[in-house]
Amino acid sequence: MSNLIISIDIGTSKVSALIGKVNKYSQIEIAGRGMAPCSGLKKGVIVDIDSTAESIRQAVDEAEADANMKVASAYVNIHGMHVTIINNKAYMNINGREITNSDIQNILSDVRDLEYPEDRQLIDVIPRQYIIDGYDEITDPVGMVGAKLEVDADILVGKITSVQNIIKSMERAGVRIDGIVAETFAAGEICLTVDEKDIGVVMLDVGGNVTDVSVYQGRRLVFYDTIPVGGDHVTNDIAIGLRISTIEAEKIKRQFELALTSLIKNDQEISVLDINENKKKNVKVSEVVEIIEARVYEIFSLCRNLLVKAGIDIPEEGNVVMTGAGISYVDGCKQLAQEVFELPVRVVQAGQIQGVSKPEYVAAAGMIKYVANVKKGGSAASEVKLKKPAEVQRKTTILDKIINFIKEIF
Repeated sequence: MSNLIISIDIGTSKVSALIGKVNKYSQIEIAGRGMAPCSGLKKGVIVDIDSTAESIRQAVDEAEADANMKVASAYVNIHGMHVTIINNKAYMNINGREITNSDIQNILSDVRDLEYPEDRQLIDVIPRQYIIDGYDEITDPVGMVGAKLEVDADILVGKITSVQNIIKSMERAGVRIDGIVAETFAAGEICLTVDEKDIGVVMLDVGGNVTDVSVYQGRRLVFYDTIPVGGDHVTNDIAIGLRISTIEAEKIKRQFELALTSLIKNDQEISVLDINENKKKNVKVSEVVEIIEARVYEIFSLCRNLLVKAGIDIPEEGNVVMTGAGISYVDGCKQLAQEVFELPVRVVQAGQIQGVSKPEYVAAAGMIKYVANVKKGGSAASEVKLKKPAEVQRKTTILDKIINFIKEIF
């Protein structure tokens, strides 16, 4: 299998690694899979580099064994809460000749040449469209002829501390970074259809501790935000509400997989261990589901409130797409989301995606498809040189120059 792409998805509770490619039919072909538990992150933030590196190494080792090959480098994700998207434009004169790949690289270099906030670092450049002599919506201008070439691009900058902690974790795991991919773009690549992006769609990526909210309209990402609540909070609510351990709460959540009391077919009693009294007790299934329903409804309501505050309006023809390993597998989530958003809801199941058997691999698979498609369009995250800790510094401002001049005098 040639042209392999290796992706690593660092999540709050697990690290997933995939070795694969996208074939000519836009299908993902997977050669190796690996997964390992991860405790080095809290709410999407790396708090223990050594622990995170060990999880990366374990996931990569498993993927290597599965594919019978060694991994030297890979693409890695960054959580949306650490990313800022800046829209910028650039142009260059072509003077009536044919546009080349070199022209594309030059104009992308120009469009990312801007001042970033002091605490931010460039991680990716994503062209929205190219424009030739006023004709817009061009995705691949190579080979076309014109007098003036323009690009409208999204510049992705990440928090320096977050980017550097990702780089350090990967380096300690012995894996070089090909590029850093923003989660929301990877998820959108594999979970959304072109028609959904065009008409208008809300994508909810529910993870363990965070939920990412993205809105696409006119095939463009027009809104992105995140809330610090996810599937693990459902587990914690069950543990607190029933006074049981989080381990038992997670087992119960996955045993019944219900988020609506109206879906209960048999309100049986189940035996659980009360951690306060250290003895068994019986609780009804409805007690568990009521807790799940309340938290899931709150998650969707918080997401909806983000859109309302931002003035985002999804047309009636639009819809909501839900993915993520946090709660998307729980029956009843779709109905609750429909109630909150008042829009049709589609849940992305792992089995619906070529080459993906578990929801924990959806994000990593999305990264493979994203990288393959962006490379095909003439740019990729790998084209952006990621600065290591010692190299990261902000640009010198006029005030800096004045201060340095005064220091030299005195």
